[in-house]
Amino acid sequence: MGRKSSFTIDEKLEYIHRCIRGDDSVNHAAKLIGVSNNTLKRWIRNYESLGIDGLNNTSKNTIYSEEVKNMAVRDYLDGKGSLSDICKKYGIKSTKQLRNWILKYNSHEELKSSGTGGIAIMTKGRKTTYEERIEIVKYCIEHQNNYAETAQHFQVSYQQVYSWVTKYEKDGVEALQDRRGKRKSVEEMSELEKLKAENKLLRAENKRKQMELDFLKKLEELERGRY
Repeated sequence: MGRKSSFTIDEKLEYIHRCIRGDDSVNHAAKLIGVSNNTLKRWIRNYESLGIDGLNNTSKNTIYSEEVKNMAVRDYLDGKGSLSDICKKYGIKSTKQLRNWILKYNSHEELKSSGTGGIAIMTKGRKTTYEERIEIVKYCIEHQNNYAETAQHFQVSYQQVYSWVTKYEKDGVEALQDRRGKRKSVEEMSELEKLKAENKLLRAENKRKQMELDFLKKLEELERGRY
């Protein structure tokens, strides 16, 4: 594919999935389609953070609250991740945007809420049960890890959703247990409870994988039809 100024979501997804699956390197894929490494890395980061919505080319700005801006800036200044890491964590589409907030913060300017459209980032968390967290993670996985949409749907914070999905992907369903207070410990969970939760989330993962396979199959059919 030659160099071009804009790409459809389907075109972006084709190369994002190639890189995520390890079928191609970011360097090679970027060179193949005529974009910079940073551009392709941004597509991947936005997709992993916001799902398909993160790939939309829209004139509307994503809404970022004052709280999200300050948390993102403080996390970066506290050394909790690179610009890309923080952008992925908070669903920020551009590292340039985060850099601008950091400059304002360091200049003692107030970081006010901004944006007139797009996805509002939920910042207010709430208490949840173990069963709710399973449903939330399941929904997020089925919706291509769209943390912002999931947070809105369940009225929890973006950071809660991101944390739960990350914990599940790293340590499995038991990581979704709340170990504070007198809640049921992991050891007290019955094998049936564990299996039910694991099966529910595995079904969600399989559904997402099937959607990706169907999408890739459609792309291959379209490619064959061009020749």
